[in-house]
Amino acid sequence: MTSAREPARPAPDQYALPLLLAVLGGCAVALALGLYAKLHHPTGFSLDIAGFSSALYAKAWLTTAAAVFAVVQLVTASRMGRPGAAAWIGPVHRWSGRIAILLTVPVIVHCIFALGFQTYSVRVLVHSVLGCFFYGAFVAKMLSLGIIRRGPRPGWLIPVLGGMVFLSLIALWATSALWLFTTKGVHS
Repeated sequence: MTSAREPARPAPDQYALPLLLAVLGGCAVALALGLYAKLHHPTGFSLDIAGFSSALYAKAWLTTAAAVFAVVQLVTASRMGRPGAAAWIGPVHRWSGRIAILLTVPVIVHCIFALGFQTYSVRVLVHSVLGCFFYGAFVAKMLSLGIIRRGPRPGWLIPVLGGMVFLSLIALWATSALWLFTTKGVHS
């Protein structure tokens, strides 16, 4: 027990180490993706999905679908935990996130193996950086959910990490699919 003259010692921050591990894990993934994409020799091709006129349009439509599911994520996240929230909100939130991420997997595989980390224009450089950041933020969010799940966590943590994932996916969509649709037209 402290006396009236001794200042109380602050409680140790129980979130510091788990949060640091989650952020470092996300940074490691982002860095590894960027380095591998930059250092390996791009193949020029790796994605061929039937029904699309080119790999660019396959990537654009998959990213557009992922962005739609990300908006569902945003809407459901804004309603989770509120009094009177429907029981289906949580499952819809989780499944829309899973689907959004799964839709991006063929896109990143194509980007890394076929194109690599490109820097020939500002748009392409920003897109390359955002791609690495997106997966790093996603990993940091998932690690935070897993590592800090056992106890209370700061109320701001998951919304901030989720917001980073959402905003980076929307920015990826804008620097790729939206750019393609506005410069070359909307078709499959």
